[in-house]
Amino acid sequence: MHEDVAEVLLSASAIQAKVGELGQQITRDYQGKDLGLICILKGALIFMADLIRHIELPVTVDFMAISSYGAGTKSSGVVRILKDLDHPIEGRHILIVEDIIDSGLTLRYLIENLRSRRPASLRVCTLLDKPARRVVECNIDYNGFQIPDRFVVGYGLDYNERYRNLPYIGVLKPEVYQRELQVGQR
Repeated sequence: MHEDVAEVLLSASAIQAKVGELGQQITRDYQGKDLGLICILKGALIFMADLIRHIELPVTVDFMAISSYGAGTKSSGVVRILKDLDHPIEGRHILIVEDIIDSGLTLRYLIENLRSRRPASLRVCTLLDKPARRVVECNIDYNGFQIPDRFVVGYGLDYNERYRNLPYIGVLKPEVYQRELQVGQR
């Protein structure tokens, strides 16, 4: 375990088992449909890379980068598109692949934005759901794990662009981000 991690919340093996289950469910639900996956960068990259290997259908992949956090540990609620899709989604069945949903503000913005582009359908798949932080209702079609209100890193999730490469989901020690916040205030 990394020295900055207080505890492992989800092991690498538990994550891989769940990703396999989600891939099988998506395969069943989208049989015979033109499925496009939209990976929300950067956090969902590792999840999506593993997920598409479990989807036994032809799929296309596109990427969006959005920001609502900055360098903090809580969503600012202000969403910015940093990288938009490369291809149109009109008339296609679209599955948004997210790493974590907490307040729901970013997801609500994303869904409204993508619905305006007239896909045939629009669904959401997330690895982690943190309902204790929910500000707006969210419809999550495929949910990996529901987690408590803890600040987590690993398996694509970061703090200040670090810890994404951990193979598990771990709870970051509060002193790590508190120390960095104090340094930034000087």
